[in-house]
Amino acid sequence: MVAPLVRATTGDGPEFIAKAVRDWIGAVGARTAHIEPASPWENGHCESFNAKLRDELLNGEIFYSLAEAKTVIESWRRHYNTKRPHSSLGYRPPAPEALQWPAPPSDAASPATPTVAPRPIMH
Repeated sequence: MVAPLVRATTGDGPEFIAKAVRDWIGAVGARTAHIEPASPWENGHCESFNAKLRDELLNGEIFYSLAEAKTVIESWRRHYNTKRPHSSLGYRPPAPEALQWPAPPSDAASPATPTVAPRPIMH
């Protein structure tokens, strides 16, 4: 069996120097594959996402607490995935919000609710 591979985006970054991380990597049976510094083509999707996160959010924010950072970053992540156009997807978001049925009028005697499958149907 081949061990899973964990990629570092830059050479010997501090995240792979920490003993706790090295111990965890060994405990789960993974190996590390170090990427040469200044070679983003080796991990393009992650490098692209990190650049957009930095350019569109982090460079313009100062976080005063971890809770604030988590809230702001989660809001940006939701926008990035559900509203922000992506050129590689024909300027559509990767996971647009699901359409919500409008609430029935409160004065309706018997509201007509749409029939929804109890779980996804696989064909």
